Amino acid sequence: MTSTASSTDIRQGRAPHDQQPSWQQRLRRFGYSAQASGPASDVRERLVPPYAEPSPRLWSALGLPPTLTDRLRRWSGWGGPLLVTLFAGVLRFWHLGSPRAVIFDETYYAKDAWALVHRGYEVNWDKNANDLVLSSHGHLTVPVDAAYVVHPPVGKYVIGLGELIFGFDPFGWRFMTALLGTLSVLVLCRVGRRIFRSTFLGCLAGALMAVDGLHFVMSRTALLDGVLMFFVLAAFACLVIDRDRARARLAAALPEDADGLARPNALVAETTRLGLRPWRWAAGLLLGLAIGTKWNGLYIMAAFCVMTLLWDVGSRKVAGARNAYTTVLKRDTGLAFLATVPVAIATYIVSWTGWILSADDGSGGYYRNWAVTDGKGSSWSWLFPDWWRSLWHYEHEVYNFHVHLSSPHTYQSNPWSWLVLGRPVSYFYESPLPGTDGCPSDASEKCAREVLAIGTPMLWWVGCFALLYVLWRWFFRRDWRAGAIACGIVAGYLPWFMYQERTIFLFYAVIFVPFLCLAVAMLLGAIVGPPGSTETRRVAGATGAGVLVLLIAWNFIYFWPLYTGQAVPIDDWRSRMWLDTWV
Repeated sequence: MTSTASSTDIRQGRAPHDQQPSWQQRLRRFGYSAQASGPASDVRERLVPPYAEPSPRLWSALGLPPTLTDRLRRWSGWGGPLLVTLFAGVLRFWHLGSPRAVIFDETYYAKDAWALVHRGYEVNWDKNANDLVLSSHGHLTVPVDAAYVVHPPVGKYVIGLGELIFGFDPFGWRFMTALLGTLSVLVLCRVGRRIFRSTFLGCLAGALMAVDGLHFVMSRTALLDGVLMFFVLAAFACLVIDRDRARARLAAALPEDADGLARPNALVAETTRLGLRPWRWAAGLLLGLAIGTKWNGLYIMAAFCVMTLLWDVGSRKVAGARNAYTTVLKRDTGLAFLATVPVAIATYIVSWTGWILSADDGSGGYYRNWAVTDGKGSSWSWLFPDWWRSLWHYEHEVYNFHVHLSSPHTYQSNPWSWLVLGRPVSYFYESPLPGTDGCPSDASEKCAREVLAIGTPMLWWVGCFALLYVLWRWFFRRDWRAGAIACGIVAGYLPWFMYQERTIFLFYAVIFVPFLCLAVAMLLGAIVGPPGSTETRRVAGATGAGVLVLLIAWNFIYFWPLYTGQAVPIDDWRSRMWLDTWV
């Protein structure tokens, strides 16, 4: 007789449906379900999978007492993410005011933000305003002549909040982007923990983003895209929490059998109401703030709305619904629409309050007086107030600007090259003489001092393979986690392919950096090996994954001078220009 311990049956420990012959497992993808022998599983565990418990072996090896070990295990869900966030915050706030200059598009957004928080609308500044701001430490009069700008106000209000607190200087206008960049690491750690059900993988995703060069530079620069990234990630986090809450509600409604196990029940799955779902409404608010920062948030909202409805379909199907799509259409779609689209639109309109309240006599915001001048006598004037028609005209003109923008720029790039970092953007460059601005006095020639908006190359190049992995896992394994990650990347990336003739830049890709880091974390988790793997498999996998992580960290350290604007000898700068297109 063969004992269980010596059995070579590799199917031991699998769920009952995984013990079916391989042909039955393949048919399951097409809806086939066969009764498997063995103990039945509780469907509640499929609806709400448990979190992986941290291994006690590490704490035992450190000689910690059991009471402290138990406390550390219970607090690791927050303790780990907070430690990673602290690390990211120290990096982002270190010498935040350096370089003390108005770099790249800060020349627009820093001054627009200051005007918004003081006037309620953007204004035209003098050509030498940047020098005056730096020399006077921000103590100068804000002009009143309205300026034509092509981005909504939310991101500039966020930047302006930091300026109100810390002053109209580089630290002040970079403070909020650094804060949101740091908080985005915390959000990503928690999101990763929730979708992977692993604190380790969640913290790994956050740590990867903490050492991504593009995210790092965008967190230390007063541009809108870092603000947009935060709102998109926060909206995604709210939808993930909403998914868990909805599935928990379905799980609680399922009846139990004589063994105390919950079974799929068509009646419960198709009739249970999931409530108002406040996290979905919060996501709608955040998506409105994203759109109010930059218009490409519209693509994100559309993709996330489809994604969350598909999650509902999957949830009701697992609970036993025979017609899951019909059920979601009847019971979930209406509220999902109300919680996202109208809330986002209302949020967007409210963000224009400063412009709306400005005077319509020509002394207020740009185009604020259009309805009472050029647009006077419109056939719609009886239905819509003047401010609404003026705002609509403004938005129409902005749309025309965006779709026809084709002015060549030195650092513009095609989206095909973004994932491989084909053409980064130089935000700041100086050539200090030896002995000045940090250039070593013994340098044989001028140094290079640059802030280069480029992702950590090793992370992004591994990310290319990780993206292929999540697409494969979603398409062939129907893994919802892979689908969610792919949705975030696709929604932030693919729309730019419709505007390949438009002047666009690599730093727009920061919007999907969190999802790229989740993809890399998922790939590294697969390399380490699934639960139940042999010790040899785990050691080999952990070694390979650890080497990749160390290479990414080393790569970030190597490019650190180019992320922070530190002066380096010109030969050291040239050694970091790995591709000709980076110069």
